[in-house]
Amino acid sequence: MADVARVTGLSLSSVSRALRGASGVGEETRRRVMEAADQLSYVVSPEASRLAGGSTGRVALIVPMIDYWFYAAMVAAIERVLREAELDVLLYHVEDPVERRRFFEQLPARRKVDAVIMIALPVPDEEAKRLDMMGVHIVVAGGRLFDHPCVRIDDVEVGCTATNHLMRLGHHRIAMIYPGPPEGAPWAPVRDRCQGYRDALTSSGLEVDEQLMVSLPWPGAGGTAAMAPHVSSAIDRLFSLRNPPTALFAFSDELAITATRMLLRAHMAVPEQISVIGVDDHPMADLHDLTTVRQPVADQGALAARMVLDLLNGRSLTNRDVVLPTQLVLRRSVAPPTPGGACTAP
Repeated sequence: MADVARVTGLSLSSVSRALRGASGVGEETRRRVMEAADQLSYVVSPEASRLAGGSTGRVALIVPMIDYWFYAAMVAAIERVLREAELDVLLYHVEDPVERRRFFEQLPARRKVDAVIMIALPVPDEEAKRLDMMGVHIVVAGGRLFDHPCVRIDDVEVGCTATNHLMRLGHHRIAMIYPGPPEGAPWAPVRDRCQGYRDALTSSGLEVDEQLMVSLPWPGAGGTAAMAPHVSSAIDRLFSLRNPPTALFAFSDELAITATRMLLRAHMAVPEQISVIGVDDHPMADLHDLTTVRQPVADQGALAARMVLDLLNGRSLTNRDVVLPTQLVLRRSVAPPTPGGACTAP
């Protein structure tokens, strides 16, 4: 408010009345104040006077999707730790680019929370920088954002692990399917897993065939059901190649399971005709006998929540970038390639 007063040349009391919509303020003065407030990203808080003297007892969770297992498991782990510490959670669901931009423009959680946890949220740098305007602790779970404290996995290593396992079995034509980023928001896990895939191939002296890398639309609403047509199209594209793949590396278990369904519908046996590997160790992975690279999803969420508790209690963090290990889980969806390679999908 002092910044708005300085820019407009008005007194604090005049600015306060204009922002509150109180009487006794001319329209021209109110317009000047509102324009200055907008330029300075000032957000009027109805709770400001109550919060000025202490903490809110609340933490904001910013989530791009809540109808996917990864995000739901992460939210559950975070909420459990914060609840035990007698902190409340405000959930902000920013599913599409419009909602995301609106959130970062308006910062609705400002002055309503003591801290923010962002869960694997694809967001452009110019929007993410606005988080600093909130003046609260910010922790990232499942990824990195600038120099904010974070808990994550090494996604480059994940890509290498999956691809190297397939190559050790004798696969040289390995396809990869992955979600493209949402509009205007590059996403590090996709970039890094693709990098790991490329690194593993080139380290083994194999050429990276761009035709084997298929980007799918950002999943958004609808869950895996919405992705099925895109996965089916990707499989048709891959197996229409003159030299089709003998193995498939999927960005996530949900994509891997969907791909397996589409392959079986195309009368292609897994793993006899094509091997499939995923990432996460989703609860359904075991049921589908899916080989995967397990990541500790709940542990990432719980540790991020404990980071917040440390910061709120004035304790310094011994490690601001916590990288948890992943593990290759062997099941029956992968096998050595059969002589002659994969068949062509009908």
